[in-house]
Amino acid sequence: MSEPKTVPTDHAVSDFIRAVEPERKREEAKVIDAIFRKVTGKKPRMWGPSIIGYGDYRTTYESGRDVHWLRTGFSPRKAKHSFYFMGGYCDAAAGKRRQALLAKMGKHSTGKSCVYVNKLADIDLDVLEAIIADDWAEMNRLYPA
Repeated sequence: MSEPKTVPTDHAVSDFIRAVEPERKREEAKVIDAIFRKVTGKKPRMWGPSIIGYGDYRTTYESGRDVHWLRTGFSPRKAKHSFYFMGGYCDAAAGKRRQALLAKMGKHSTGKSCVYVNKLADIDLDVLEAIIADDWAEMNRLYPA
């Protein structure tokens, strides 16, 4: 079985954020990081070269594949910020709650476990914080530390 490409690293989150381009994304990454730290109470860690993760968990898929992944996090990509909300991916009820909150958040798009936002001015940051908090609580329920 192949090794995962996205694994925790020892690279400094602060160095990564300082290098984010363009400047608006860098400044927004600082705001997002502060929200995640506030909600999770966790110091972030880099996962691969570009994902900032808060906490982690391990699980085994039905296929037998063991997974070590971040509980929640984000990546300040050049085009859009990518938010990783695993609670709504791992639990249908949490996914429905997330959808209800997303309807109130503002302009975004979604993937299977990701939410994409072009710029923070497009969304309600209080709703983003509520999504992070709900997702964090769900991951702690599903995968107690």
